[in-house]
Amino acid sequence: MDSLTECFRPTGQKELDLVAASGYTQWPPRLPDQDIFYPVTNEAYAIALTQWNITDFGAGYVTRFWVKKSFMDRYPIQKVGGASATEWWIPAADLEEFNKNIVGKIEVIGEYR
Repeated sequence: MDSLTECFRPTGQKELDLVAASGYTQWPPRLPDQDIFYPVTNEAYAIALTQWNITDFGAGYVTRFWVKKSFMDRYPIQKVGGASATEWWIPAADLEEFNKNIVGKIEVIGEYR
């Protein structure tokens, strides 16, 4: 049995609506100017990103989901700031396969306005 990696993602309302339309099972395709999908490694960083983006979107959500570790191990963790600012960079071309490796539902664990 494959072990799982816990992932988090800050999400705006439009993206969350698309996740909901999938039955909370997958992330929508990236827009043409978005070449990566970046789940983050911890809830604190996801909250910080969500709060930074509230002024742009009016509301933000923190989501949590689980991905097969064997898939996530393909992508090194990127440190993009302070000690907790860590994320994976999943190429947009790999998002369909990423979605197939999500186990269970994508859940909203925080809402910020």
